[in-house]
Amino acid sequence: MTGFIISFLIGVVCIILGIGNMRGNISTLHEYHRSRVRAEDVLPFGRLVGIGTITVGGGIMLFSLLGALALGIHNDLLTLIGTVMLFVCIAVGLGITVYAMKKYNGGIF
Repeated sequence: MTGFIISFLIGVVCIILGIGNMRGNISTLHEYHRSRVRAEDVLPFGRLVGIGTITVGGGIMLFSLLGALALGIHNDLLTLIGTVMLFVCIAVGLGITVYAMKKYNGGIF
């Protein structure tokens, strides 16, 4: 149960960081990504990266909630659904973030 609480809190942190990115605060990103984004593109870049981060954080929170619920009612199907949703949210969130980096940085590395 402690693992689900910790993962829920990690999801909350991801969502908070994503909200900060969406507001144009990209200081949490690597210097490489900050330095390659033009000043006029900081806000749209931050919004896309923020959406990706929030998507990943939401997936982590959903996984932890379904996992904790599955422990309470002894239903492994909820754990499976939570795991699938976690992987889907991570894939979508990373896809959005990689798209933003390619669009506004010219690449991810």
